[in-house]
Amino acid sequence: MTGASSHDRRRFLTAGTAVLGAAASAVLWLPGTARAAGATLPDGLFSLGIASGDPLHDGIVLWTRLAPDPLNGGGMPDRVVPVEWEIAEDPRLRKPVRRGVAHARPEYAHSVHVDVRGLRPDRAYWYRFRVEGQVSPTGRTRTAPHPHARNGSLRVALASCQNWQHGYFTPYADMLEQDPDVVLFVGDYIYESTPSSAGPRRHEGAGEPYTLEQYRNRYAQYHTDPDLAAMHANAPWVVTFDDHEVDNDWAGQIPQDPAKQPHDAFVARLTAAFQAYYEHVPVRASAIPDGPHIQMYRRLEFGRLARLNVLDTRQFRSDQVTSQADAEDPSLTMLGAEQKEWLLDGLHDSPARWNLVASQIMMAETDLLPGEGKLWYYDAWDGYQVERNALLEEFADIRNPVVLSGDRHLTMISDLKTDYSDPQSEVVGAEFVGTSISSNGDQDQAAFHAQWDPLKADNPHWKLIDAHRGYHLFDIRRDGIDARVRVVDTVVQPQATASTLARLRVENGRPGVEPV
Repeated sequence: MTGASSHDRRRFLTAGTAVLGAAASAVLWLPGTARAAGATLPDGLFSLGIASGDPLHDGIVLWTRLAPDPLNGGGMPDRVVPVEWEIAEDPRLRKPVRRGVAHARPEYAHSVHVDVRGLRPDRAYWYRFRVEGQVSPTGRTRTAPHPHARNGSLRVALASCQNWQHGYFTPYADMLEQDPDVVLFVGDYIYESTPSSAGPRRHEGAGEPYTLEQYRNRYAQYHTDPDLAAMHANAPWVVTFDDHEVDNDWAGQIPQDPAKQPHDAFVARLTAAFQAYYEHVPVRASAIPDGPHIQMYRRLEFGRLARLNVLDTRQFRSDQVTSQADAEDPSLTMLGAEQKEWLLDGLHDSPARWNLVASQIMMAETDLLPGEGKLWYYDAWDGYQVERNALLEEFADIRNPVVLSGDRHLTMISDLKTDYSDPQSEVVGAEFVGTSISSNGDQDQAAFHAQWDPLKADNPHWKLIDAHRGYHLFDIRRDGIDARVRVVDTVVQPQATASTLARLRVENGRPGVEPV
């Protein structure tokens, strides 16, 4: 996260992975360590692993959830359980800097969110939890640079869209090797789809989740993926949700199928989904849901190098449209008035060299109609033309805006322009739409290019499109952002071979992105 050498990166990775591996074999997947005298809880409390998130220059969130029977409601008694935690400067935790006791409460599925403060900026730390003699795996995390730090570097991994039934989460094994400072996950952490035997893995349960316990069981299943668990334990995550954490293509309090989900029933579903989301991700108490509402848009600072604006493009959006004329309605909003003002204020007032925007859905245009006319992808920003275009006009006055998106299950890297109807219009930024971790499985590449390559002439702002599974990796420095598209050869097997599909660069002071 600073100018740490590659040797330091390898040393951190080796130490963190070694400790995780030793603990995981004893605790993460098998019953817990020797029970303490008088222990009252079942073995296997840490079946869902550990995580950290939302790094500050002096703080970090530490997460776990006690769940000895994770796919059947958790298996915990209906009482508060004290959980010891500690964080240290070394992987064996011989140099502790903070420790305490958190309370795992049944109303939050015995999840724990420890907001540790008083840490040093831009430092690696190691942490663990303990309950009645059972010890969690040891995780590694890192704080953000000091607010006034100008130099150094930041390595960010961009991930999204991990469908359990479509494949194994093999890209995370490579991500672990690349050792990012922070993982940015921009949506579709789980999928709400019904169980199916058509893919390499099957969802738990008997149907879509609607109740709190059903959502908890679905999240618990996802947390048992070993590559996801290892990546959670090795770097802090910054997360936001898209649609599948609740229901496909929902908007505001409107479901995908209003005729089948009455308003009150969908509000109850939102309430359950948001609570389960909070219970399973490393976010601060500011994200504790208030019924069918959760505070997710927020801002994180990485010194004077980068400001990260995390959006919520679901709770406040107008209902999805279905025609070009409707998409040009000026009353439509993706962000809502309050979030839009917050975003613009944060962009214009930013002291950072790079202004990053985490958007769940694609901002650049997708014209699906070859030749004359337009056919837009309405679930993305294309369905909210007036607000999107006004935002891109604001980008012209912002220092180095870069949008990091997901949702599409494709790599789509583009220039951001003020007017997509004019190929000569001003380029005001760059967008990286990351491919999926597993969603869509091992896609037919020839079929993909047969479908999408004919559209390149109508979308000249596209710099790269591809349909492999994987993630994007960014090395951010003051002079530029070096991006790598990391892909795997398969997600239908538990192991995969990773490679760099493409390298791209965004230069400081030069809007847009170019292949290297």
